Amino acid sequence: MSIQDILSKDTLSREDIIRLLSAETPEEIELIRSKAYNTMLEYVGDKVYLRGLIEFSNYCVNDCYYCGIRKSNANTERYLLSVEQVIEAAKLAAEFDYGSVVLQSGDRRDEQFIEYVVSCIKGIKDATKSEKYPEGLGITLCVGEQTEETYRRFFEAGAHRYLLRIETTNPELFSKIHPPQQKLEARIEALNTLKKVGFQVGTGVMIGLPGQTLDDLANDVLFFRNMDIDMIGMGPYLPHNDTPMGKQYETTEEIKKWRFELSLRMIAVCRIVLKDVNIASTTALQTIHPTGREEGLRYGANVIMPQITPTEYRKNYMLYEDKPCVSEFAAECHSCMQMRIASVGRSIAYGVWGDPLHFRNKQKN
Repeated sequence: MSIQDILSKDTLSREDIIRLLSAETPEEIELIRSKAYNTMLEYVGDKVYLRGLIEFSNYCVNDCYYCGIRKSNANTERYLLSVEQVIEAAKLAAEFDYGSVVLQSGDRRDEQFIEYVVSCIKGIKDATKSEKYPEGLGITLCVGEQTEETYRRFFEAGAHRYLLRIETTNPELFSKIHPPQQKLEARIEALNTLKKVGFQVGTGVMIGLPGQTLDDLANDVLFFRNMDIDMIGMGPYLPHNDTPMGKQYETTEEIKKWRFELSLRMIAVCRIVLKDVNIASTTALQTIHPTGREEGLRYGANVIMPQITPTEYRKNYMLYEDKPCVSEFAAECHSCMQMRIASVGRSIAYGVWGDPLHFRNKQKN
């Protein structure tokens, strides 16, 4: 079946998705990109929603084989922002009129950490209430697998979106990139628990993992659809030399290019299949290509997360190497994002939470 025939269908099969992901000619890829962009325009519009990213801690209890802040990496200088520093960063996001922030850290599950996150959420809500934001800024959390009780505490404190990446839905591949105590089943259970608690739920995968196939990625897309996910955050696998995977697998410029182009096709396919979800154009895309985030927007993404972490801490939140925006001040990141978004003919939705339309549509039904 031709790409054109597949793109004319209302519902795509697994085989259709694999065919789209395997597209290679410029003509086929442009058909896919154009369909994704037009689907975005039809279902969510052309506005780009901003989430001020606060990477508040790099302490982590996990030892994922790909991650630069894994527990066993002794070369990482660990840090934890004070609650006051987190609130100040959020106030900057309000000043820039972003509408929402993302609080991201390594995984911890101790009571001290949970109380700290609750204090950050409540503090941000109180500090950013205004005529424009009567309930304060929107808050997305990305702090890993937690218990249902903990998720409820976060939700009741005022967070309403949660990002928990699955990384891959292939159990065998999941076990190759995580230590034995981390289970795919636990990750899926956590996503279901987040939905049960009432969060708008996001997930995502790494693209171009060693041993990953197009079948795997097609299954990932179907997982997003079957799980009724509201937000997608994904990008190319990028190695870190202080990790087992970074030491084991060679990454050439050719491999980087392949991962980048495949990541763009994944964004496009997710937009075509999932239609009204929020899809982020991630920092990892810009790491691998100078205009990576702009390209993500051209392929159907509608969310960008500019850095507002205090500059002196950013070099220590290295999930992968060569991460951009490490030395810039928040105001520079803000100006840079404005220019990048404008360069692809998109406009920013200032001053709104930017909740995924997919979630709001579910609430109506």
